[in-house]
Amino acid sequence: MKKNLFAAFVVAILSICASNAYAQNYAVVDSEKIFKSIESYNTAVKELESQSKSYQQQIDQAFDELEKEYNTYQSVKASYSASQRSAAERKIISREEEITKFQEQVFGENGTIEKMRDEKLKPIQDKVFKIIDEYAAAKGLGLIIDIASNPTVLYYAPSADKTQEIIKIVNNN
Repeated sequence: MKKNLFAAFVVAILSICASNAYAQNYAVVDSEKIFKSIESYNTAVKELESQSKSYQQQIDQAFDELEKEYNTYQSVKASYSASQRSAAERKIISREEEITKFQEQVFGENGTIEKMRDEKLKPIQDKVFKIIDEYAAAKGLGLIIDIASNPTVLYYAPSADKTQEIIKIVNNN
C-alpha cells in the first residue's frame, strides 16, 4: 500500500515537473509594434496612404462632375426629344460605368493599390515572419500568438511577450 502511494506521489510530482517544463512553450508578440519599428515599413505605409488618398480624390471628383452633369440633364430633359434624352442618359450611364471600372481597377482585389501593397509591404512582412519562425524554432516554441490582431487574448504573462526581442533581431538584419 505504501509502495503504491509512494509511486503515485512520484508520478504526480513528475507530471507536474513535466507540465511546468512545457508550460512556456509559447510566446506572444505584437506584430503592430514590430512593423512600426521598421522605418521602411512606415515609409511604405505612408506612400500607400498618400497614393490611395490621391486616387480617392480623383474618383470623388469624377463622381462630383458626373452628378453635376446628371443634375444639368434633369433640369433640361423636358426640352429634349426622346432621342436626345436617350443619348444623354446613355452618356451619363457610360460615364458612371467608366468611373466605377476605374475605381475597381484601383481599389479592387487585384487593383493598383493591392499590387503596390504587395510590392512594398509583402517583402518586409515576409522578412519579419521568417525571423519570427526562426526565433520560435531556436527557442523551441510551439506557438506564437500575435496580440495585435487577436483581441480574444484575455491574459498573458509579461515574460511571454517577446516583441522587443523580435524587434532587436529585425532591426539588426
